[in-house]
Amino acid sequence: MFERPQGGERAVLVHLNLHTGFDDESLEEFKELALSSGAEPVAVVTGSRSSPHPRYFVGTGKADEIRDMVLSEEADVVLFDHDLSPVQERNLEALLECQVLDRTGLILDIFAQRARSHEGQLQVELAQLRHLSTRLVRGWTHLERQKGGIGLRGPGETQLETDRQLIGHRIRTLKQRLEKVQRQREQGRRARKKADIPTISLVGYTNAGKSTLFNNLTNAEVYAADKLFATLDPTLRRVKLPAGFPVVLADTVGFIRQLPHDLVAAFRSTLKETQDADLLLHVVDASSDERDDNMTQVNLVLQAIDAEDRPQLLVFNKIDLLEGMSPRIDRDEAGVPIRVWVSALSGEGLDLLNEAMAERVNTDMIHRILALPASAGKLHARLFETGVVNLDETQETGGWMMDITLRRADWEVLVKHEAADQYIVENQAAVQLAAEA
Repeated sequence: MFERPQGGERAVLVHLNLHTGFDDESLEEFKELALSSGAEPVAVVTGSRSSPHPRYFVGTGKADEIRDMVLSEEADVVLFDHDLSPVQERNLEALLECQVLDRTGLILDIFAQRARSHEGQLQVELAQLRHLSTRLVRGWTHLERQKGGIGLRGPGETQLETDRQLIGHRIRTLKQRLEKVQRQREQGRRARKKADIPTISLVGYTNAGKSTLFNNLTNAEVYAADKLFATLDPTLRRVKLPAGFPVVLADTVGFIRQLPHDLVAAFRSTLKETQDADLLLHVVDASSDERDDNMTQVNLVLQAIDAEDRPQLLVFNKIDLLEGMSPRIDRDEAGVPIRVWVSALSGEGLDLLNEAMAERVNTDMIHRILALPASAGKLHARLFETGVVNLDETQETGGWMMDITLRRADWEVLVKHEAADQYIVENQAAVQLAAEA
């Protein structure tokens, strides 16, 4: 058969319209996928069909057109913007005499290149093997022959069946390893829950600017680039919001149309950070003509991972590309922030985003005015670490008058360990002093 190229392939792209009209945006996204995989698109074959052809997905005439294009352009691979059945993929490879990848195979290849962490590599390999297990009959002639030779003669087991067994064993091993990693992640989630630290997860269509936003909010150094699936491995950072209490921000993989089911299944443990989040930051490319459709696609993936009921704060990013647009917070009738308009690249509006996040997860804040004696220096320092100090006035006696806003859970800890409730001031003069300050 043919040799399978390892990288830098010249690629012919195939995009069929199976409905009415022509989806230019989908084609452009497919081209971006091809470029993200490292392929060099040299030709695009388009067409329309009412339904896929059972043998080649495309019709026989279109298949011949693709073959001629492969020969004239000396292409190494043909990429389909559709999911092909194993039989269709095998038939096409036999006809075209080159590698054929469908949309799922292409996305899996990109993910394999991007995975850096041990968990990410395990997840990608699991998804690849699940996809490959139905395609063992393509391209390799040895898989169709029985074993033979001294010591190998037996009841007629084929090489194909042996490979299936090996893949099945490897899949079971990967699942066990991922379960171990998932248990470790679960311990971290339980620890955060016990400490009452909210989790805010960034979600959004790929290339919406999530990683750039994450870097600016956390001072992290997550890889960010203007291409699809620039980052794959999830990253968590602990930050303090303006209200003074800590939250954990989680950056996740970007979503896309027709995200392969094998990938959703393999990344379920990683996406559990999204499923269990106290708030989802749904990052949207405000400059994209397809932003409404992209938002719908993200919500479909959230449904697939049982996270559609999580509270969402929409973040319309890239306002620097919109003429006359300035940062702002949009609120609902109850005054709750529902949308924030920002530019992660320039930093415009990030202060408003921090404010909106604090309001959305800040549902149980309390206000206290305290008169601390000089002997309560330890508590004085802890109050600065725990909450937002609105007033800190040194008294003639050496103590402090403090006006502080903090989470109820943090206050209860201070009451338990520092007996902070004994210093509460009910005096209206003190309240007035704090208000004037």
